[in-house]
Amino acid sequence: MAIIDGLRLVVTDRPRQSSAAPTVLTRPRALLITKAVAAAVPEARHFARRVALRWAIAEEPCETLSLIVSELVTNAVLHSGSADVTALIVFDGAAVTVEVTDFGRWLVRDANRRVAEDGDAAFGRGLDLVRACASWLTIHPSPAGTRVVAHLPVGESGADQ
Repeated sequence: MAIIDGLRLVVTDRPRQSSAAPTVLTRPRALLITKAVAAAVPEARHFARRVALRWAIAEEPCETLSLIVSELVTNAVLHSGSADVTALIVFDGAAVTVEVTDFGRWLVRDANRRVAEDGDAAFGRGLDLVRACASWLTIHPSPAGTRVVAHLPVGESGADQ
């Protein structure tokens, strides 16, 4: 008997019991909903790292995931005017998809965000950095806010959660 559950083919020689509920394989996911304030950026970065470690994602992709989440949440905080921002992370065993959503409209900054310690730092490269790290990136602006989705291959992992 072959059972296709939408994620992978499972082959078994035992008949499926009709009285038991079907086994549903789900992709591990984690959701952060937070205020769109400066403190949300390190909170989201640490959240992504904790999630990746719980799913046994290797160190290098774990750091890349944290960077992607940090950059996308930073953009929402700086440019959306949204009261809240969400970060959804989904793991399929070989890749992580990150979806960051805000509920605002693009804002033009009227104040310089640089401080003396940032003298030679480059700004405005967050999405370019995410594009360089991710296998793909999509941006979905709408009157209700912006949803940015990035996909990061992470290799095989031992995560079951």
